[in-house]
Amino acid sequence: MSNMNGNAPPGFAGRAVYVKAPSRDSLVDTGSVVSLVTGILQDVRQRGDVAVREYAKRFDGSELERFEVSAAERQQALAAMDPQTRADTEFAIDNVRRFAEAQLATILPLEVELLPGVHLGHRVIPIERVGAYVPGGRFPLLSAPIMTIVPGKVAGCDEIIACLPPNAHPAMVAGCHLAGASRIFRIGGAQAIASMAYGTESVPRVNKIMGPGNAFVNEAKRQVFGPIGIDQLAGPSEIFVIADSTGDPEVIATDLLGQAEHDVRTRVGLITTDRALAEATVREVARQLESLQTKQVASESWKDYGEVVLCSDVASMIAYSDHIAAEHLQVHTADPQAFSKSLRNYGSLFIGVNASVVYSDKCVGTNHTLPTMGAGRYTGGLWVGSYVKICTFQWLEDRGVARVAPPAIRQSGSETLDGHQKAAAIRLARLNAKRAT
Repeated sequence: MSNMNGNAPPGFAGRAVYVKAPSRDSLVDTGSVVSLVTGILQDVRQRGDVAVREYAKRFDGSELERFEVSAAERQQALAAMDPQTRADTEFAIDNVRRFAEAQLATILPLEVELLPGVHLGHRVIPIERVGAYVPGGRFPLLSAPIMTIVPGKVAGCDEIIACLPPNAHPAMVAGCHLAGASRIFRIGGAQAIASMAYGTESVPRVNKIMGPGNAFVNEAKRQVFGPIGIDQLAGPSEIFVIADSTGDPEVIATDLLGQAEHDVRTRVGLITTDRALAEATVREVARQLESLQTKQVASESWKDYGEVVLCSDVASMIAYSDHIAAEHLQVHTADPQAFSKSLRNYGSLFIGVNASVVYSDKCVGTNHTLPTMGAGRYTGGLWVGSYVKICTFQWLEDRGVARVAPPAIRQSGSETLDGHQKAAAIRLARLNAKRAT
């Protein structure tokens, strides 16, 4: 085949070669946005709404005097929503809510008497105020507000502030409303992140910011992190399919292109041990692109970042998948349930040919805000646990003080921390005096 490539994937020590190699590297091909975002953040922090208004006009062509969506405007957006679109949105909201409730039920408070008289534990505390960035994008992504707002409602956050670009589709406003946003603001881009991170005359400061966005939004989240929490840094979307000889090239190609249409920088790939499947999938992608309505975007994504990797054996296939740590990982093998237990690095796992990323992206109930750029090696995606804090506590009976004070005094002395030593010693001395009376 003309596109056959014998090069080994860079950075991977196992036995694998490209059948179709990417022509660009999505992990480093990001462009320079740091200085621009730094200026926007500083400007919004200093000048508040005035700066936000100027950036809205500059980047979005918007001249809104008031950013917040009023209650009347919410109802107008809801009334204008197509009935079937609303029903489908509510179906997705219900699934995401019920799955988040099931997840929250696994996060339990704890109290244990670790030693006689020494009581330790943790409490599950909802974050007081969170910000949900809702991207506008080229399409009205109606699932986006569901994924960032509904888990916060389930977690019990007091307030959820949603920001979306001024030119976002009206159905997006309705989606924010149905999902449960406390307040909705028509502010997009880095200026939205700045508004939520620092607060302005109109926008309250939040404690943590959730939601994906473009490179400018991502960089803004990176720069405000510290005093303000963030869910994660999200790069371009990713999908990989891991398949053996039982894989169906038509289905695999369809799923790869289903993600490739997101953005020209989407990373899509097939990992397989079967050369015939690898070559057939490359041909099938080319065939399907001819009739795909989003061909302009998907074809560029496939050309620049698409890859098909042929591995020598199953162990190499698993190792390469874990090396990539794809945001979305589909398993198309003879026994996908058993095979999936060997995988450990991914954002979300789709086991078997019936489990398509599209279901998770839209309505099945799991969250579609997932780690990219290899972050699946150390973290999972957005979930109800992202909206709560697990905070420890302790309380001691007198017998507990008698047990822990002596080693604390000795250790503090070894570390030459006189204040620490005295803080433990005073309690032990008073306990001993009380016992002596």
